[in-house]
Amino acid sequence: MNETALTTSSPRRIRQRNEVAALNALHRFGPLSRAELARRLGLNRSSSGHIIAGLSMDGLVREVNESQNVRATPAHAGRPGIMLELVPGAVFFLGVEIGVEHISTVEIDLGTNIISTNVEPFDGASAGVEAAVVRAVELAIGSIPSSRLDRCEGIGIAAPAQMDKHGFVRLAPLLGWENVQLAELVRDALPFSAPVLAENDANAFAIGATYGRNEQHSGVTLFLVMESGIGGGIIVNGSLFRGANGLAGEIGHLRVGGVSDPDRSLEQVIGLEHIMTEYREIPGLIEPTFQHFLADVRDRVPGAVSIAEEWAKALAFGLIQACRVIDADRIVLGGSVSALYPLMAARVARHIHSTQEASFPLPFIVMNNEDTVGPAFGAACILHRRYLSLESQRFAEESG
Repeated sequence: MNETALTTSSPRRIRQRNEVAALNALHRFGPLSRAELARRLGLNRSSSGHIIAGLSMDGLVREVNESQNVRATPAHAGRPGIMLELVPGAVFFLGVEIGVEHISTVEIDLGTNIISTNVEPFDGASAGVEAAVVRAVELAIGSIPSSRLDRCEGIGIAAPAQMDKHGFVRLAPLLGWENVQLAELVRDALPFSAPVLAENDANAFAIGATYGRNEQHSGVTLFLVMESGIGGGIIVNGSLFRGANGLAGEIGHLRVGGVSDPDRSLEQVIGLEHIMTEYREIPGLIEPTFQHFLADVRDRVPGAVSIAEEWAKALAFGLIQACRVIDADRIVLGGSVSALYPLMAARVARHIHSTQEASFPLPFIVMNNEDTVGPAFGAACILHRRYLSLESQRFAEESG
């Protein structure tokens, strides 16, 4: 974000731009003194004061003693200073992930604090898009009192699908969807009016993992969501890179010739469905679940280790191909299948070293250790980001 407030356009637009800049500064940096906020906005104390007064009247910003904030570090001894902070409960945002085997929902407040989460098993492939949307909406708002729904400032929905930048689903092969206006379906299913945006699940995951951080996220990071399939999202210097058709990072469709069956895609080799199909064929299994598979890999059971070895080799292949194109310096793994990586990290690294040209630097591979940061959280963050921009619905209402 450019911290210097823009000073063009009409007086109302100037005020709106400064309000957006103030909200973003308080979100990114936490509680600030009036002087510090004015400095970050590039305004004098008087002009900044008018902006804060308006936001306070709207219930979005409040004053708090410096000593009451655990995030604030007093810069001097003596009487605590007065700080400004966002009012977390002023509004809230909902995020939904419709997966192949589950629906996840999350509620976040104005400070992007997670208020509640929910996960429900769901057979997305056989349910159909309309039934999936209805159940997703029910799960998202089911525990929210009707008296609070007017404070919902948006719902984001994520799915493993090929989408354009407007959220139109061209194809979701794992769910069986094609040519679906996903955001419109969700909007029609809501019992109240709120902005709705749709995003690919891997892109949503990438946004959620980098959104609102105090430190500036630099470099090129590839985020992978590994569930029934595999989805990828690319963050370049803090911004999502979508590509020309919204398909950047989708390495799951790479053909893995030379690794196993050349007619299969990467996601058909390293996705949950393939792992469990192979695992269930091992004789003598009492309860073939993914958790039992992980335990067998950990205990070096030969059949499970063989499956994991194929997985490691295919993952290394996919990462090498992706990094040759985008030259990522970091890879973040998420999704339920990523739990296999710590057990096979040495094998993945070995396959990368044996295949990658020595002149290519190796990316740093890490796990997403924040369990709550997933596609549903990222989808909610997309609406939060919209609220803290000139596209905010409150500015449209103001114009009306």
